Amino acid sequence: MSRLTARLLISCPDGSGIIAAVAGFVADHSGNILEADQHSDPRHGEFYMRVEIDCAGFALAEDSFAEAWAPIAARFDMRWRVYWGDHAKRMAIFVTRESHCLSDLLWRWRTGELRVQIPLVISNHDELREIVESCSVPFHHVPISGEGKTGQETHVLSLLRDANVDFLVLARYMQVLTPTFVRTYLDRIINIHHSFLPAFAGPKPYHQAYERGVKIIGATSHYVTDDLDQGPIIAQDTLAVDHRDTVEDLVRKGRDLERVVLARAVRYHVEDKILVSNNKTVVFK
Repeated sequence: MSRLTARLLISCPDGSGIIAAVAGFVADHSGNILEADQHSDPRHGEFYMRVEIDCAGFALAEDSFAEAWAPIAARFDMRWRVYWGDHAKRMAIFVTRESHCLSDLLWRWRTGELRVQIPLVISNHDELREIVESCSVPFHHVPISGEGKTGQETHVLSLLRDANVDFLVLARYMQVLTPTFVRTYLDRIINIHHSFLPAFAGPKPYHQAYERGVKIIGATSHYVTDDLDQGPIIAQDTLAVDHRDTVEDLVRKGRDLERVVLARAVRYHVEDKILVSNNKTVVFK
């Protein structure tokens, strides 16, 4: 049986005494640290830490933690957040026409591998409705109509607010999000794409790669920012290929990588293992 935990994430200027202060705070409130990991970035002078606390016996709760923690946070100029593990995050999935990442996420959710709630799936096309609704998940077809992208995104944001969504996953959603939309869910929109960028941009990247005789393919998952496909990278993986592989082989193997890498990035986010700074991520695996 999994334990109920609180996950505390911290970033602040690096200095002495931070780890001791955090450990002392937990001990002073009768808590037991189950996991602790930290990283110092000497280039930027920053310190990052993730602490997972067993809630059994811990004297603080969701409504009392912030006030008790405030003096330490102020002392070290911390940016911090704490996640209480009895709340499953609410994940919205965005899709267009490709189903491989969507199907994989739904399978991992149904088997309990991803501990999330999926209140809705949103698409600018209607092709994947049957896959989604067969899992008893609401499917919303929101095309870009006469009102253009602004009207579509206004409708989408309304759906997300009504569903109380925590974060979004672009499971091969082939639309560029506006800066206004991105700011609403900053560091909470996860994207997946092939790793040929910027060499093979545009349509049919695997065909371009095949013509160049590439020997490696890959996939990249990152948080979305205003700069297209330039956001902080969460997870990547690669696979060796050779002259025997056809274009179809490259596409198939690329889809396999996209599924695995996207699921890995989503799991890191769900388990609160990511801190973002300087357009990079610190991922506590």
